[in-house]
Amino acid sequence: MSRILIIEDEAIIRASLHRLLERHGHAVTDAGSVTEAQQHDLKAFDLVIADLRLPGPPGTDIIPLVQPIPVLIMTSYASVRSAVEAMKLGAIDYIAKPFDHDEMVLTVDRALKQDALRRHNETLKGEISRNYPVAGMIGSSAVMRTVCERVHRVAPTDTTVLILGESGTGKELVARALHAQSPRSNAPIIPVNCAAIPEGLIESELFGHERGAFTGATDSHRGLIEAADGGTLFLDEIGELPLEAQARLLRVLQEGEIRRVGATQPRRVNVRLVAATHRDLKHLVSEGQFREDLYFRLHVFEITLPPLRERGDDIRELAQMMVEKICRRLNRPPLDLADTAMGKLLAYRWPGNVRELENAIERAVILCDGGTLDADLFSFDRSEVLPRSQSTSLDDYFVRFVRENEQALTETELARQLGISRKTLWERRQRLGIPRLKETS
Repeated sequence: MSRILIIEDEAIIRASLHRLLERHGHAVTDAGSVTEAQQHDLKAFDLVIADLRLPGPPGTDIIPLVQPIPVLIMTSYASVRSAVEAMKLGAIDYIAKPFDHDEMVLTVDRALKQDALRRHNETLKGEISRNYPVAGMIGSSAVMRTVCERVHRVAPTDTTVLILGESGTGKELVARALHAQSPRSNAPIIPVNCAAIPEGLIESELFGHERGAFTGATDSHRGLIEAADGGTLFLDEIGELPLEAQARLLRVLQEGEIRRVGATQPRRVNVRLVAATHRDLKHLVSEGQFREDLYFRLHVFEITLPPLRERGDDIRELAQMMVEKICRRLNRPPLDLADTAMGKLLAYRWPGNVRELENAIERAVILCDGGTLDADLFSFDRSEVLPRSQSTSLDDYFVRFVRENEQALTETELARQLGISRKTLWERRQRLGIPRLKETS
């Protein structure tokens, strides 16, 4: 049952609307003015319906008092201007008097459903924030906790960020997390792969061009930097950017302005730059392939992504998540990963990192005929498989660490020290035959 507050000074209309909404299952309270409405607990309602013209303050004055509760404005002075003004002030919708009863019921239902969806989304965002410190990034190893902590620190700022890491480690995912947790999250993030744009077109693509700037420029063109105005520009593989384009980018960072190809006047832009590369920019500077002044502009705050082979048990979490995601995408029933298959995944070096892992799992899901992904569905280059002694030593270390510390540490503390979740700790205890002491006492 939804709780609705009606603010209407005409008693006949107020009573009629009260009865109408009660007949449709809502709990209704009414008031004759904004001042009278303030005698109630305003935060206790799910929706407020207020007349625009009231004795004393107008109905729109209730909006800031009840936010984020939705407010529906009604008035007999129906006009486009008053509707626009009400919406600008934060009203969820607008209805003109005299209103049709069915129209009013539909408008109320729509407003309540929209607000329920808003609250549901806020709850989901909260759950994601608790479960995954950086949305979309899976893994509880120590190295990934460090990455998440650095993302949290720098995301709310406008600081330029340089993301380093091998190909396939998830650099764009980090860039999107930085954008999503920034004050610019409602503006666009524009990703640009500098290595994928032909050198002759990159300046036009990034900075735009004016009509007639070169052969074939029949119209003016807004570049990707302008498209990111107010938001985030993500330049992936920035080490591939030609020197002339580097000089233009430096001006964007220093002056906050661009000049389209063929233009005589600069244009102001407000973008937050996030760059990424798998190359050694310092080495490129020493070889004259990358501008030193741009390097120092980029190298303000650095986030280094570890290769998958250094993330330990994160591979297990990632693999299980990817199996579920890929099965949904391919409309396949849920599949299990056999222990032998998981062992094979853990023993591989993953030179292609997370991207290679996802491709291997997708291929296995397509080839699978039963309900389990077996080891024979995964075939790898033998030169990239870890020596058995190295793989075994990880389990030996786990057993030794747990046995030496389980009397002094709680399960949560043990998991934190090992860089894994409590669920993963429990699973590895079962697999390695070392149940908790209290279970054997």
